[in-house]
Amino acid sequence: MSPRVPKLNNCFKGWNAAAHEWIVLADHNVLMPSDYLTRLWNCWREDTGLVCSPPSGTAPQGFWADVECAFLNTYEARWQYVADTLGVGFAQGKTMFWRRSVLEDAGGIRLLGLEPAEDAASTKVVRDAGLRVRLVDAPFPQPLGRRTALEVWRRQARWAQLRRASFPCFYVPEIIGGALLPSIAAATLATALDLSWIPAVLAVTILWYGTEMKLARVAGWPLSRLYPLHALVRDLALPALWVSGWRGSPFVWRGNAVSSVAASESPQV
Repeated sequence: MSPRVPKLNNCFKGWNAAAHEWIVLADHNVLMPSDYLTRLWNCWREDTGLVCSPPSGTAPQGFWADVECAFLNTYEARWQYVADTLGVGFAQGKTMFWRRSVLEDAGGIRLLGLEPAEDAASTKVVRDAGLRVRLVDAPFPQPLGRRTALEVWRRQARWAQLRRASFPCFYVPEIIGGALLPSIAAATLATALDLSWIPAVLAVTILWYGTEMKLARVAGWPLSRLYPLHALVRDLALPALWVSGWRGSPFVWRGNAVSSVAASESPQV
């Protein structure tokens, strides 16, 4: 297959060698509970074309790993489950549970190389077939360990570029996804009413981050006492990441140079 999709190249031989109708494509750094396959299977419905799970960050060590948890859990997983609830769920490549015939009837695993990310291509294959992408009942964990600021930035910038390349219309409103814009709106409104903007901003941030902390506690995600600071760093980074997503610069994935520009034709074997 094409060198521009190194992750998919790793899966190609396994897919063709698989002897069964049901196939899971999973990243090596996702923890699989004992009921992993059962939970995937239980999410399947007649209108399902693919069952996925976003990663939930666990076992963070250090400040920047906690910031990455704020990205993965209370921001990205939160919005992904909102989309799933609204019936517009989308795939994420950490875990993808396929019914082989769904992908084969569409043209085979080669189609997943039509986008710079195989999960974006999977979403389009499933939707084109008139089926839905569904999410597992709760995300499967991914241990983080230690992270540096640069590692967090590069990962989030790479994901932003991939989302923008594959779904630009859905990418546009991401700029309003964090607490920064509501806080600015609250400050502007308070100033217009001749009120102090500080209490207005504090009220918005306390409500916003307090709700996120409640979500993390209910979901069983890591929750540091410094969570509001971690989430604030995340939200301050979101506008810069959003701008970075429009650049479409090539990036390096596990030593392979990958372009965030979608392919125009099926990769060749």
